[in-house]
Amino acid sequence: MLEPRRNQPLARDAMAYVLAGGRGSRLKELTDRRAKPAVYFGGKTRIIDFALSNALNSGIRRLAVATQYKAHSLIRHLQRGWNFLRPERNESFDILPASQRVSETQWYEGTADAVYQNIDIIESYNPEYMVILAGDHVYKMDYELMLRQHCEAEADVTVGCLEVPRMEASGFGVMHVDDKDNIVAFVEKPVDPPGIPGNPEMALASMGIYVFRTKFLMDQLRRDAVDPNSSRDFGTDIIPYIVTHGKAVAHRFTKSCVRSTAENEAYWRDVGTIDAYWEANIDLTDVTPELDLYDRDWPIWTYSELKPPAKFVHDEEGRRGMAVSSLVSGDCIISGGSLRRSLLFTGARIHSYAELEEVVMLPDCVIGRSARLRRAVLDHGVIIPEGLVVGEDPKLDAKRFRVSEKGVCLITQPMIDRLA
Repeated sequence: MLEPRRNQPLARDAMAYVLAGGRGSRLKELTDRRAKPAVYFGGKTRIIDFALSNALNSGIRRLAVATQYKAHSLIRHLQRGWNFLRPERNESFDILPASQRVSETQWYEGTADAVYQNIDIIESYNPEYMVILAGDHVYKMDYELMLRQHCEAEADVTVGCLEVPRMEASGFGVMHVDDKDNIVAFVEKPVDPPGIPGNPEMALASMGIYVFRTKFLMDQLRRDAVDPNSSRDFGTDIIPYIVTHGKAVAHRFTKSCVRSTAENEAYWRDVGTIDAYWEANIDLTDVTPELDLYDRDWPIWTYSELKPPAKFVHDEEGRRGMAVSSLVSGDCIISGGSLRRSLLFTGARIHSYAELEEVVMLPDCVIGRSARLRRAVLDHGVIIPEGLVVGEDPKLDAKRFRVSEKGVCLITQPMIDRLA
């Protein structure tokens, strides 16, 4: 049963703790200079903004982000975009880099250790509940509903889960549940994933989202910290231990996903590969995309730069500044070039006679005259020389750029420099 409350949501007594230290190596050069949660997404935001916005929109006012790998870009973004929470309103926002607080040689050894090393900071706020989040997925979710299930079930841990086709679940941690969604076994990346009772062709895959009572979590982290055989990881160590020795419950994403009237399906994406990243961004150019970034009832908060509007100039045959089925951010100038089904972050400059189709362009890129690009991702600040053609000769592209399994070209400035 829910405990008597002071007429307020459970989220007001919760802290959201975002694990944002991962490198995201499958994104290749996109994470050479930044952690995966800091990678740009959707024309305006960073990936981490989704988890943080979900927490804020759910009513959670105490937020913390644990960083580690190449964190400067991420920390700078968080300082600029998430500095509006005020201590005098019982709000807080902490950035917690791996800082050798436990010993002079120990960085964060795993996801659980990234929380354990900051126990004193967490306990100083005295939250009743902890919502542990991964900072590298794109989705909209109301954590208040997950908190309610956690209390109603009197669970030790509640694990956020996706329903996925059973044989596609082998890349996840999979929950084996009974008919009441109590977790009876946790299997990491199984060859033969267990099905869901009543729906055997589907499986429950972990989203890397966990809810605990704070005191219980702290006890588990202290127990795990002295176990010499532990890898200090939630999915590998903490959750399986609780499944065996306590009560673990699965929370299905479909119960708390946030959808606008324009969204038909529950949307969740791991944009951890070049192909997945490109597809998720390009999908936003659809007439009715699966992810509604224009939903004012569940805004995605981020750092908003003061930039002038986008500008389209020239209106001559063959030299017309235009964009069709595209997203164009502020401070972009489309000067006699054309875009089709493309997504541009801020500061782009597209010069005359250039043609772009299905291109994701990160901030401050420049496209030279008469260049033609198709099915490409351009890293921050790339300058494409005049007349360069990408996406028409796969063999030539593979010699010059990073080409994904599905033929998407990833282009960075060092790659362009090597062409000279």
